[in-house]
Amino acid sequence: MKVAVLSDTHAPRRWKACPPAVAEHLRDVDLILHAGDVCVPSVLDELARFAPVVAVAGNNDGPEVTAWGAPETVELELDGLAVAMIHDSGPAKGRTARMHRRFPDADLVVFGHSHIPLDESDDDVRIFNPGSPTDRRRQPRGTIGLLRVEAGELVEARIVPVT
Repeated sequence: MKVAVLSDTHAPRRWKACPPAVAEHLRDVDLILHAGDVCVPSVLDELARFAPVVAVAGNNDGPEVTAWGAPETVELELDGLAVAMIHDSGPAKGRTARMHRRFPDADLVVFGHSHIPLDESDDDVRIFNPGSPTDRRRQPRGTIGLLRVEAGELVEARIVPVT
């Protein structure tokens, strides 16, 4: 199973339409995860033209995004892999342990908010932030995440530059 992971698209200020470099990676995915700060639900509709979308609401998302179907947290199974998603994982210090306490059954926790790409793990859980494809802040490039899951195992997790 191939999964694209996005966060912090911040439309319409930053995301006017799906950037071509992002679209290129979405063409062959089975699922898209969006870790919040969509800002307008039309982004989720646009992404859904590529693959099914599961999203959580971020701190900049209003009732329209929630009404689209983006709750505060999501827990799901991807080909046997237990995944949780939240927008804001809190401060960097203690993040992995905190996410494991919040989602004790998750193998992988996807989050956003910081716009800082991160792929980190300990013995209990792996945490993954794709960064932002459109609002890189102090990062050198805009980024998304790509995951490959096979038979309950996360066999590949990549942070991919798109700007």
